[in-house]
Amino acid sequence: MKHQKFSLSNRLKSFSFAFNGLKILIKEEHNARIHLFVAIVVVMAGLIFKISVNEWFVVLFAIGFVMVVEIINTAIESIANIISPEKDKRIKKIKDLSAAAVLISALTALVIGSIIFIPKLLNLICCF
Repeated sequence: MKHQKFSLSNRLKSFSFAFNGLKILIKEEHNARIHLFVAIVVVMAGLIFKISVNEWFVVLFAIGFVMVVEIINTAIESIANIISPEKDKRIKKIKDLSAAAVLISALTALVIGSIIFIPKLLNLICCF
């Protein structure tokens, strides 16, 4: 790659590529839409329950963690489909491992959300 001088317009262009990737993710990936919906619900719950600043840090990190892993999973699956459009047990292994990463990230976020929100829900139920 040829060394180029810093260009603000090229840096701004790179943001447009990233936003296009987000658009593709939401438009084409069902699981990403589910993750986005859950993230919106969690943010609304955070606002309703007035979670602390530290809780916001953890919740937002968990949301970002799941979304980033979903994006990486989608990229890996897309590359795998190009490399081997037909069934291949080696490609299946790669795709399964990538999907497992999403599962682990989502379960981690679920545990984090449970630790933060279950006590608040129980407190709300106990007060009625």
